[in-house]
Amino acid sequence: MKAIARNIFIITLIFCSIFSAAQDNEIIVKANNLYNEGLYDSSLTLYKSVLEKNMHSAELYYNIGNAYYKNNNIPEAILYYEKALKLSPNDEDIKYNLSISNSMIVDKIEKVPQMFYKEWWNYFYELYNTNTWAILSIISWILFLSSLGFFILTRKRRKKKLVFYLTVLLFLAATGSFGFASQKYYYSKENKEAIIFTPTITVKSSPTKNSVDLFVVHEGTKVKIIDKLDKWNKIRIQDGSIGWLPVESMKMI
Repeated sequence: MKAIARNIFIITLIFCSIFSAAQDNEIIVKANNLYNEGLYDSSLTLYKSVLEKNMHSAELYYNIGNAYYKNNNIPEAILYYEKALKLSPNDEDIKYNLSISNSMIVDKIEKVPQMFYKEWWNYFYELYNTNTWAILSIISWILFLSSLGFFILTRKRRKKKLVFYLTVLLFLAATGSFGFASQKYYYSKENKEAIIFTPTITVKSSPTKNSVDLFVVHEGTKVKIIDKLDKWNKIRIQDGSIGWLPVESMKMI
């Protein structure tokens, strides 16, 4: 009887999740229709109702970003485009809309130049999200172990030499994809970024209002959070400048 009750419970959960997903899809379709009609506030209300159910996706964040952009709320648009880009780092539409939004904010901060090997690493790093790199890592390790086993078992010298090179390549691919997946996971959990939401704010030298003024940032600017103390975040902007800002002046990506 316990097994039957457990199976009924599992089946009920599955049907409830399917029904809930269907409802959410209907809401998103309605929100898309409202967006196309120019009713951006109404579409945002529906998009946010889906988001409140923890139904996160790059497409949903992208749609919310578009609605905020149409409402001329550029900081919120940038925030949601950045959220979408984290889930779909290779999406050209997200990148394009984010670049357009960034061109409309006050701060035009130049990135610190990187060494060529870091640029190569970042190029491959941005190709896929965490889950894709993890899947590629698993597949690469399986292929590597299979190739290694074939290398050990084969007796022919020429074939053994070819399999050896293939095994080395698969090992490098497995190690690299595992590294990308690990860094992506760490980035999503530990590497915090935020968007400034105060129209104009002065970055301080220490986490107190009376500390020395360092520089000014404006709403829509992206910052990296490198430390936190009470109600203050220590931030770094893209040119490498560092300082402290109140937590309430920004929203996390």
